[in-house]
Amino acid sequence: MDKPFLLAPMAEISHRAFRELLEEFGGCDGYFSEMISAGALLAGGPFEKWYIDTAPKPEKLVFQLVGADSEQISQAAALLDRLECAGIDINMGCSAPLIRKTGAGAAWMSSIDRAGELISRVRPLVRRRLSVKLRIGYKDDFEYLARFCRRLEEAGTELITLHPRLVTEKFKRLARWEYVGRLKQELKIPVAGNGDIACAGELVRRAAGSCDAVMVGRAAVRQPWIFAEARSLLQKTSSVSNIEETGLRFLELLSRYQPPEFHLSRAKRFFGFFCDNLKWGNYLKNQINREETLSEIERVWREHFRGEEGAEKISPD
Repeated sequence: MDKPFLLAPMAEISHRAFRELLEEFGGCDGYFSEMISAGALLAGGPFEKWYIDTAPKPEKLVFQLVGADSEQISQAAALLDRLECAGIDINMGCSAPLIRKTGAGAAWMSSIDRAGELISRVRPLVRRRLSVKLRIGYKDDFEYLARFCRRLEEAGTELITLHPRLVTEKFKRLARWEYVGRLKQELKIPVAGNGDIACAGELVRRAAGSCDAVMVGRAAVRQPWIFAEARSLLQKTSSVSNIEETGLRFLELLSRYQPPEFHLSRAKRFFGFFCDNLKWGNYLKNQINREETLSEIERVWREHFRGEEGAEKISPD
């Protein structure tokens, strides 16, 4: 199977430290960065250099831009295109109310013309692959989605990633993966699917379907080995991952590759997902969330495994 496996753009997750961890498990075919604010990037904020760190695999990294002002997005895209990277992605799918109220994220889906004009403006300024990540829209209207995406394609978009939920839907509503296949039939450019990939088996199953690539978000945080495990399933081999060591390694990488101001928020965000692997995961999450330094989080993590015969391990079903 030659369909790419992609890491989704996730706030406080898809940074260099986490990408380094994934690479140690063998990595995936493409990494999407955290959302980068076009305005903050152009203003030269003190933390922007951490958001645009392209390591460990610049050739796999796609910068995702979010913003409401087409001029700012265009300038930011041109700036990022000067760096070594795989492409520039425009966020038209973020459903967070605070993002949408500014006219950014999924708010772009309210106007086909406005979105098309943005891509037409950005396209001449970048040499890299230009892509868009979006949702179905504000209504369950596939015809509108198809027209919206055809306009993006005409304007120069080279890849669309569809998270097949409505803008107003939360994760409790199952993703409509059939829309990914239907959209692929409407377009000449590749279409990637994203949503409800819970395990390596599901990743392999979706990759066997009618899409050009599969993007994984939350499951990759719970299981940083998910891409390696999916490859093992395809190759009929086996893999085993050590949970305690993986958590400790993440803390080490976080300390090395992120500024101190980011340490707590990103550690707690990671373990909020990663603790789901453990029997007493919710209790451990609460303990971690009470701590105020990385060293204290490391102490709590180590103590959880103390007295056990060995660190918990996970192997494919």
